[in-house]
Parts: sequence; C-alpha cells; structure tokens
Amino acid sequence: MTLKKVLVICGPTASGKSSLAVKCAELLGSEVISADSQLIYKELNIGTAKPTAAEMRGVKHHMIDIVEPTETFNVGDYREMALPLMQNIIANDKIPVICGGTGFYINSLLFDFSYGNSAANDEIRKKYTEFVEQFGKEALFEKLKTVDPQSAEKLHVNDVKRVIRALEIYETSGVKKSEQCDKLISGYNYIAVAINWEREALYKRIEERVDEMFANGLVEEVKMLLSKGIDENNQCMQAIGYKEVVFGLKNEHLQSTMCNIIKKNTRHYAKRQITFFKKMPNLVWVNPEEATPERVLELLNGTD
Repeated sequence: MTLKKVLVICGPTASGKSSLAVKCAELLGSEVISADSQLIYKELNIGTAKPTAAEMRGVKHHMIDIVEPTETFNVGDYREMALPLMQNIIANDKIPVICGGTGFYINSLLFDFSYGNSAANDEIRKKYTEFVEQFGKEALFEKLKTVDPQSAEKLHVNDVKRVIRALEIYETSGVKKSEQCDKLISGYNYIAVAINWEREALYKRIEERVDEMFANGLVEEVKMLLSKGIDENNQCMQAIGYKEVVFGLKNEHLQSTMCNIIKKNTRHYAKRQITFFKKMPNLVWVNPEEATPERVLELLNGTD
C-alpha cells in the first residue's frame, strides 16, 4: 500500500515557519493545519503571533481560533479534532501542510500514539483537583503509584498537572500511561522541514518579535483578557508572553522588566523546541537561504 504524503513545517518559535508553510501550501494548492498550542485560543492574538488574514494569503488554515480562553485543551483533544481534517485533505487528493512548533501536536497526527486517543475528561480532572485540595499532592501521588508505578517513577510529586493527567488516562482508557505504545512509526509518507538558524540569529529574531508584540499592544491585550475574568488560573494564560505580563501588572515595580523576561523565557523555549525536533524521524534542517517553497517541494518529491 502506498502511504499518503504529508508535509510538516516545524521548528523553534520565530524561525519563519508560518510564512514558509503558506507558500508551500500555495504551490501545492493545499491547506495548512496549525500545530501550535496557543493559536487554538480565540482572543489571544498579539502574544501568540497569530497570522493575519494578509499573512495567510488566502490559504485555508485549520486549528486556529477554535477554543475559548476559559477552556482547557490537550494533545488528545487536538488529535481528535485535527486528524479528521488532515484525512479529509488527503481524501481530496491534496498534501496537507502541518505547521507549528508544538511537537506533541505534530507527533499526535503523524504517529499512532495511544495517549493521543485519550481526550480530556473534565469530570475526572475536577475530582482529582478537589482531591488535592482536600488531601494534598502527596496523597494524589500515592494514588498514581498504586495504579501506575512506572509513570510515577518518571514524574515528580509536585507535577500535579501531569500526575492528574496520568490518572485521567488510566480511568478513561483502562490502560496505564506507561503501557501505551509511543513508538515513532508513521502511517504516512511525510517529510518534516525546519529552518536551521544560527543560534544568535534566532535569538535576535525572537527579541525583535517580542519588541513588536509590545509595540502592537500586548499589555493592552492582556488587560482586556483580565477584564473578562480570564486570569492566571486559565490554561491559556500560562503561555509565554501572557503569564509574564500578568505577573508584571500585579507587581508594578517589575513592569519594566516584563519585556526582557519574555525574551529570556522565549529563548529557553526555543532551545527546548530544537531539542525536541532533533529527535523527529524524517526531519531535514535547511539553512535560511534555502528555506524556499521550491526547495521544500524538492525534498517532498524526493520521498517518492
């Protein structure tokens, strides 16, 4: 059986993924599926560097502005929504273009991760959140050690969010998280492309982007969200750029440092992204000067 082709444009933040993906989709006559854990949120535009209609150049984009800022969303939810979109594009004889920097989202589409099939269960999360409030995180951790000691070995007692997620997976699927298959075997003939900037050049691009966010009204955007009752307790406000501004607004003496802190945290995030994507099979790093749609399509055609 001939595997269907998929094109992935990935890599660290501020590397030029979105522009390249749009140009590739134009040449392919296809559509873009965003794989970014922040672009999913409505009303979070400036701090997420959400592409504008002009930047999309008429190319249809999916998985952007699909979640309210008050909602939680995980990789299982993403796969449940995005996989049918990708399969529909393929069914229409097009090559889907997946674009983003959230590696777990991309992997959930390319590989058959069983964790991706376990969608969020708010009732279970609420139950365990209340359990922590009543009995403490140590008692919660003991619960995980009882049902899935292998997962507990990989987690810290203070990582309450992931401990709850492991318990949630066990309750919803009946299978321990530690027993679920995470092999990187794809059912698609895909090629992944990332732009390989020199580290200092990438950091400069990050700093310029953060400066632009502040110039475009990032602080005002955060104030607007706060005025609607969206605060640091909401998942969306844990994103880099938003959490630092919220903290700065609550601590006036630190407001002058918000921009630099965001730059530093974004640089660290970019390093983690690079580390993650280096482990992805079929990934080709291209220098900025050869990061053209024509070159990417050459690589894609080379997978025949």
